[in-house]
Amino acid sequence: MAEGAELTRVIEGCKSGNADSFAQIVDIYAARCYGYFYRLTGDRNLSEELLSELFVKLVEKIGSYKGGAFESWLFRIAANIFHDHLRARQRRKKLLDAKRTELEAAPTGSPRCDDKDDKLDRLQIQLNRLDDDTRELIMLRFYSELSFKEIAKLRSEPLGTALSKLHRGLRKLRELMEG
Repeated sequence: MAEGAELTRVIEGCKSGNADSFAQIVDIYAARCYGYFYRLTGDRNLSEELLSELFVKLVEKIGSYKGGAFESWLFRIAANIFHDHLRARQRRKKLLDAKRTELEAAPTGSPRCDDKDDKLDRLQIQLNRLDDDTRELIMLRFYSELSFKEIAKLRSEPLGTALSKLHRGLRKLRELMEG
């Protein structure tokens, strides 16, 4: 992963329209951003669409990046794209309700499942049972690896509020996984 001066060089290349620099940004952040979207949506195709939209937005908005933590800036755009998706989802509610029912009806197996894939599937199913806000908080913290301070700033919430919501969300997720 590019850091410090190298990341600054790549970002400056993006600002000047250098295609190789954009390719480097995609190489650096695509997996984490895809994972963020996948954990929020549980849908590979949708996650790929949101990821594509994120990098299109990156090309459009790179000129507005004024320094600071690039990852926070990038994940703020990702969060906005996800929230736009949620608003659009209201129009497609019937289709997504059918998918949610399918995921919730999937057998979850025993809580002490030894197979890693089964555990990840169970985690995804239980994450989908959480409300959108709670699922997003968990993904920002643990999958996108943002600090509590970055999450609070991104969500325009006091640090204590973000911590409290995340704690309650993790407790609920733990109950779902053990149940």
